[in-house]
Amino acid sequence: MTFLDIRFLDILDIFLVAWLMYQLFMFIKGTVAINIFVGIFSIYLVWLLVKALKMQLLGSILGQVMGVGMVALIIVFQQELRRFFLLVGTRYFTNRNFSLERIFSPFGKTKSENMNIPAIVTACRHMAMTKTGALIVIQKNSDLSIYSETGEFLNAEISSRTIEAIFFKNAPLHDGAMIVKDDRILAASCVLPISDDKTLPKHLGMRHRAALGIAENTDSFVIIVSEETGYISYAQYGKVNTNITPGELTKMLEEQFTDQITKPRKGFIAKFWRKIITLPTRLKELKTKKK
Repeated sequence: MTFLDIRFLDILDIFLVAWLMYQLFMFIKGTVAINIFVGIFSIYLVWLLVKALKMQLLGSILGQVMGVGMVALIIVFQQELRRFFLLVGTRYFTNRNFSLERIFSPFGKTKSENMNIPAIVTACRHMAMTKTGALIVIQKNSDLSIYSETGEFLNAEISSRTIEAIFFKNAPLHDGAMIVKDDRILAASCVLPISDDKTLPKHLGMRHRAALGIAENTDSFVIIVSEETGYISYAQYGKVNTNITPGELTKMLEEQFTDQITKPRKGFIAKFWRKIITLPTRLKELKTKKK
């Protein structure tokens, strides 16, 4: 046996741990949690030093602290862990080729109805020209009922005039977010969680922080129109992109919310499920031919 017996799995193990640590650092970077993380890591290093020096009393005390460390980490980093698992579940599974929906569905993914994208873009363009502040949350896979219940239920048809009327500065529903689900305006004047991300530029106000807050907790697509500059921005997956054009907004909305054509999937599992689903129809056709 050699001095260093390194296998491929050892290298893969190191790579995965490094990736997880990097992702965790990126999530807590710029937040209060980074200071807590440094403090816990410092205690862990002291504990290792105490064990090496065989200081039994202090070692036993720190050992008890480290024994409940995992539970403490879950409690302290609850928000960051939620964001991390949400990112993994939405970005790497729901929208990718190896999602459970794609594996067990024999046909291509389709969405319910086309959203009125031109009406949303037109309203954003008009509000940007008049510097009317707006916050529009478009639901994807995450349920937004907990946020829509904080506002006024509308269930209205999407139109540029309706959106502009909601966010008109003297309108009773202008203060808060508008939530869009499928092809309907679900609610308006909704309260959103505020992000505590310290890396967000200072010139972005509470409207952008609210957009980032909902983007950190859900996979929704959030559109922001700045009341100060008139710039159109969007937030998704915990990131804010500022000053986009109406054309860029249209392209992004069409990529994420336009119906896709239903096509049969390829692969053994898809073919197997397709045969099971179409079995009653094929048996019925076979009986008809025999008659």
